[in-house]
Amino acid sequence: MSGRPQKHSLTLKGHRTSVSLEAEFWTAFREIADTEGKPINVLASEIDAARETDMGLASAIRVFILRRFMDR
Repeated sequence: MSGRPQKHSLTLKGHRTSVSLEAEFWTAFREIADTEGKPINVLASEIDAARETDMGLASAIRVFILRRFMDR
C-alpha cells in the first residue's frame, strides 16, 4: 500500500471540493467509473447524493468501492 492519502479535486454539482484517498482507492475508483462509462466527477456526485449525512465523502467512496469489489 502507498500509505498516505492523496488529495484530489473533484467537482460536485458545480462546486469544487477535495477528497483524500489512498492511491489504491483512486485507482479502483477510476476503474469503476471507466467500467460504468461515467466521468469520475459524475460518479462522485452520485455517491455524495446517496451517502448518509454523518459520513464523509471519502469514507462513502471507500465503502462504495469495497461493496463494488465484494459483489464481483
